Amino acid sequence: MKRITLQVCMLLSFCSTAFSQSKPFEADIKTIQAYDRIYQTPDNPILFAGSSSIRKWDDLQEAFGAYNVINRGIGGAYINDITVNLKDLVFAYKFRQLVLYVGENDLVRNDETPDSILNRTKVLYNAIRAKLPELPVIYIGLKPSPSRDQYRSKLIAANKLLKEFFAGEKNVKFLDVYPLMLNKDGSYRKEIFQNDMLHMNRTGYEIWEKAIRPLLKSK
Repeated sequence: MKRITLQVCMLLSFCSTAFSQSKPFEADIKTIQAYDRIYQTPDNPILFAGSSSIRKWDDLQEAFGAYNVINRGIGGAYINDITVNLKDLVFAYKFRQLVLYVGENDLVRNDETPDSILNRTKVLYNAIRAKLPELPVIYIGLKPSPSRDQYRSKLIAANKLLKEFFAGEKNVKFLDVYPLMLNKDGSYRKEIFQNDMLHMNRTGYEIWEKAIRPLLKSK
């Protein structure tokens, strides 16, 4: 029997608990924990965490199979959501490298600015470093989504601040995927997105895969 993916389990859990969930992402966390009780986590994996761009990476394990990767993304997450759930999404595992993508959902909040996105990211990153000071980290910069074009200037400014911040940190690589996902004239590559013009299709993930692979740590 083909192994059920965590993403499928989380989708089924969402459908059954959407109207009874007592707090954000409680159902997702419980589904992850139940999944971990059924399927053994590979030894010393690379952990991918963050929002829906990670969660919807359905063939992540196939794309990076030789690296023993695990996907612990949760759809719709803001930066603070990852921070408060670090214990269950990150610290619950023993792994050799972390790949993180989160912050794009924060852009759409009117009260969020590039500075506040940077500050929330610092809180998240410092919380990780307090527990895992030497862990190699790949922090993926915010991607250009056609459906969020109105926030483009905020995104560009936030990415600039994030890049500058991580440049001064040790054992972390800031991966700027923004220019990789645009045409040469700076227009959106709409063919790499699903119909919602927000989430990537397989072609979009291939861009990420090619950019991430050289930065991954072997066993």
